[in-house]
Amino acid sequence: MITYLARRILWIIPVLFVVSIITFFLMHSVPGGPWDREKRLPDAVQARLNSEYGLDQPLYVQYLSWAGAFIQGDMGPSYRFQDRRVNDIVADGFGTTVQLGLMAFTLAVVVGIPLGVLAALGHNRFPDYLSTSVAIIGIATPSFVLAILLIVVFSVQLGWFPTGGWKGPDSWVLPTIALAGFPIAVIARYTRASMLEVTRKDYIRTAHSKGLGRQSVVNRHMIRNALIPVVTILGPTLAFLVTGSFIIERIFAIPGMGQFYLNSIATRDYSLLMAMTMIYAFAVAFLNVVVDVLYAYIDPRIRYS
Repeated sequence: MITYLARRILWIIPVLFVVSIITFFLMHSVPGGPWDREKRLPDAVQARLNSEYGLDQPLYVQYLSWAGAFIQGDMGPSYRFQDRRVNDIVADGFGTTVQLGLMAFTLAVVVGIPLGVLAALGHNRFPDYLSTSVAIIGIATPSFVLAILLIVVFSVQLGWFPTGGWKGPDSWVLPTIALAGFPIAVIARYTRASMLEVTRKDYIRTAHSKGLGRQSVVNRHMIRNALIPVVTILGPTLAFLVTGSFIIERIFAIPGMGQFYLNSIATRDYSLLMAMTMIYAFAVAFLNVVVDVLYAYIDPRIRYS
């Protein structure tokens, strides 16, 4: 297992290398630059800024310079927030974004898995219809639409929660629900399908024939085996929730990394854009490794060597 984990973790390095090359050269191929303003800067000023930040060098030289600094932990200066380093910007918003993502992930798992189990156990009956309807609505409703509906109903009309900010538990509720809506639906659908498949297995019929109670069969045999396909999507789901909260952060005015990421794209803030992309790429790759390890924990038949 240790050898397998070491090999998988080491494979993250070439993945990040490829992602960095693609992102770096694609963002420089887009028309425009970090000095574009509504009122165009004089050519002399742009030339001085390009020289100061090394943007007048060939692209391969710029990439090598960035990569060398990044390996040492220096993410470079921000071109838009010129009085701040990218490291400081990431440090300010990282904790908030991770907290929001983890809360949404916990809610998605706590609600989605039981919802799928309930639908499978009540197949073609009211629980199944209710769960399927909730899942379809969740999949069909974009997170920003759900966020606006939550604000209108629970903030504007009922006044139960604030419309934005990140100042305490009251301000955490609506963004968490809005971000978790889609993953809840996806997890519920996967759980339902997997549970229905497991109920047809021979070992489930054998467990019933031995006289085991329904609750025991469900808890000890059905759910654990049904979770293997579900775990497959939990890693990407967690990565999506931690890294994909851009719109939710913008709607609820949450001071996380998402807003900075959107700003870096709009303003061609190359250093900030590269840093955010690398962080998100690492999160996706690392969480996929975690999912593979969970396979062996859930199903003792799976072994890695």
